[in-house]
Amino acid sequence: MTGSRVVALGHYQPAKVLTNEDLAAMVDTTDEWIRSRVGIRTRHMAGPDEPVDELAYQAAGKALAGAGLTPDDIDLVLVATSTAIDRSPNMAARVAAKLGMGGGPAVMDINVVCSGFTHALATADHAIRAGSATRALVIGADKMTEITDWTDRTTCVLTGDGAGAAVVEACEEPGIGPVLWGSVPEMGNAVRIEGSPPVFAQEGQSVYRWTTSQLPPLARKVCEKAGVTPEELAAVVLHQANLRIIEPLAAKIGAVNAVVARDVVESGNTSAASIPMALSKLVQRGEIPSGAPVLLFGFGGNLSYAGQVISCP
Repeated sequence: MTGSRVVALGHYQPAKVLTNEDLAAMVDTTDEWIRSRVGIRTRHMAGPDEPVDELAYQAAGKALAGAGLTPDDIDLVLVATSTAIDRSPNMAARVAAKLGMGGGPAVMDINVVCSGFTHALATADHAIRAGSATRALVIGADKMTEITDWTDRTTCVLTGDGAGAAVVEACEEPGIGPVLWGSVPEMGNAVRIEGSPPVFAQEGQSVYRWTTSQLPPLARKVCEKAGVTPEELAAVVLHQANLRIIEPLAAKIGAVNAVVARDVVESGNTSAASIPMALSKLVQRGEIPSGAPVLLFGFGGNLSYAGQVISCP
């Protein structure tokens, strides 16, 4: 069976930076309070002229350039997002149009909130293995600041905007390991984007207990399915939810030799964008050797999770 691999990455963030001091002028909080509880210092905020599909398009263009491909080389576009502009056309179709794709790619959005990118990456891998696609563009993009309640100091300090993208293509030697995915539907309301207009809310303590207690054995099982030990991992890229979640979770996985992505400090929680954006930055800075095993593990809304080990492009 043909496998697939990630051959290039790209990311994009809006120019506007929102600091903790900026937030302190808007809501009852302080820089020390934010850093001590979630570890975030800054986040990027998209303007009204930067909708989700624009963020996704910018990241996608960089990934295509990194792969040395044209838009017409892609036959599947997947966009993981929970902040889509409209029900239709979906974000994948909008991105394909912006890129000028003339080859008639399949276009799908995937809404699994914070674990959307790892779900989308697995879907692309499955499509390529099944022979339904040869090259896929997999994007995680969210404009979380548009659904933020700026009067709620427990959530408004978390959110940021951005996008990350990966080009995935068929190969003989698989570079994307088996996915482990699932959910806890009875706890789905712990993370919500509800209402009209929609607003992001969560039960922070419930999410913290679930991630730090239930997810470490699942992440280790991802490694087992890929045939690697946690000690062999070169990097761990978890959903960038909160530094106080990322650090304990990474430690409990046992990846003692791995670089741990901490992009949340500078970017905040960007939902589906967080994993591809953090991974793209690590690769761009040369912090992960090409071909080295990297654990990707997304978790969050629904309470859902998905993870796989990939070979670094």
